[in-house]
Amino acid sequence: MTFSTKGRYALRMMLEFALHPNECTKINQVAKRQEISDKYLEQIVTILSRAGFVKSRRGAKGGYFLTKDPSEYTVGMILRLAEGSLVPVACMEDEVNHCHRADVCASLMVWRKLDDAISGVIDGITLADLVEEQRKLDREYHHYEI
Repeated sequence: MTFSTKGRYALRMMLEFALHPNECTKINQVAKRQEISDKYLEQIVTILSRAGFVKSRRGAKGGYFLTKDPSEYTVGMILRLAEGSLVPVACMEDEVNHCHRADVCASLMVWRKLDDAISGVIDGITLADLVEEQRKLDREYHHYEI
């Protein structure tokens, strides 16, 4: 399974907002720090905003901020919003794509286990966990820079 840039960038953008909880973060700040096109980020922030994950504030000190505490967002929530369904095969999507062979398909067990494993990982990691990991990495990086 491969995640698109939209999903990966949405996660990185949400992490940027979470790393700066007491300020509004401008799209161009995220773009610069994450080395991502600000035009692409504007499209992604629209999705995040419509879902109520972030809000915007206008003005000189304006920008975007999280609507909830980082501990209330899971990686799975963010990826599913940006990517849509994350099931590994179309026959698991919904009733429309439901395979008529599902009741007799032994390989479906593989896809269900894979889906459970992926969901277990991405739903078990919060944005707060990523903030902690990023800060740890930043400390280690700056330690080696000296």
